[in-house]
Amino acid sequence: MAKKLLIVRHAKSDWGEAGLKDFDRPLNARGKKNAPEMGKRLLKKGIKPDAIISSPALRAITTCKIISGELGFENSIVLEPKIYEASCHTLLSIINNFNNTDDLVALFGHNNGITDLAIYLSDADIFNIPTCGMVLIEFPFDDWKVVSKSTGNVLFFDSPKSLPGSV
Repeated sequence: MAKKLLIVRHAKSDWGEAGLKDFDRPLNARGKKNAPEMGKRLLKKGIKPDAIISSPALRAITTCKIISGELGFENSIVLEPKIYEASCHTLLSIINNFNNTDDLVALFGHNNGITDLAIYLSDADIFNIPTCGMVLIEFPFDDWKVVSKSTGNVLFFDSPKSLPGSV
């Protein structure tokens, strides 16, 4: 069976608190509004991951929990510290080690790594994955280890700005 990777950038975060570490930045009001909207959008498309892996940074895991809650995802979310500030190649290494029993995996992370990853895997004409944006890529393989450069096909690219009533 083909493998599918849902790449999700964390929702908009708050820059208001001086001295707060980047890792600990929470979502701002727009982020808290956009994340459930994007979860509902995935639900309407019938997309329900077999596994969800997230950066442990507060803005990423908060986005992850909101979206997975909308999807009714009841499995454990895996926190992967290497996703925070990861390059495209670090992210690919993580993907290549996904469990092959999982056919659809969601990966919640940060730019620039996730945009670079989407382009690297699919040659898609994506300039930037905006906050709370997502890309679903399909691979014609049944083994995550063979996912590599230019082997994927983008099934959809969506972001909050395409939703009615979003800022």
